[in-house]
Amino acid sequence: MSETSTVAIEIVERVDDALLEAVRRLLPQLSRSATFDEQTIAWVVAHEACTLFTASLDGEVVGALTLVTYPLPTGLRAHVDDVVVDDAARGRGVGEVLVRAALDRAVEVGARTVDLTSRPSREAAIRLYERCGFGRRDSTLFRWTPPEAG
Repeated sequence: MSETSTVAIEIVERVDDALLEAVRRLLPQLSRSATFDEQTIAWVVAHEACTLFTASLDGEVVGALTLVTYPLPTGLRAHVDDVVVDDAARGRGVGEVLVRAALDRAVEVGARTVDLTSRPSREAAIRLYERCGFGRRDSTLFRWTPPEAG
């Protein structure tokens, strides 16, 4: 990857071997507990609420992001999830281009707000989100996990 490469953003419309290989490579960088599943990737790409973005440098996918939109009684909302940039491409603006593309898409489809969450330890990611216009909310995140089937 050259230092002067332009980041190319694509909205994924079909699953192919190149996409699957890119996701297989990027998922462990997103989460140690993430597991790769071709059917899940196909489901995300086909799902009407999801828009999967990829970012490429010199023809190689080096980042991905999922924008989820959903209607509520208060209006159409959006959430950014699973933002990942390859370790080798970090610091080159890939994440910012991905996030801004997702925000443009959210505006295009009429979302009233876009939310995301990030662990406090991800300081560089938090700076990126703030540069892109996200503000911290006075909120507490709750998570429920179903009990394991026994």
